Amino acid sequence: MASHEAVDPVCGMKVDPQKTPYRTVYRGRIYYFCSPMCKKEFEKNPDYYLEHGPQGMPGHNHG
Repeated sequence: MASHEAVDPVCGMKVDPQKTPYRTVYRGRIYYFCSPMCKKEFEKNPDYYLEHGPQGMPGHNHG
């Protein structure tokens, strides 16, 4: 059985909503992030990421 996953709207990485502390609410929906950097980027311009999809982030290494 697959666990519930969310996709970070900034970098496209799969995140576990139950584990990540990085989340924000925009237009009544909760978005989950892999890092504070992605959360900060999303909050700067959420419509951009919702319209264009994940863009990845230079220097953002998930190693």
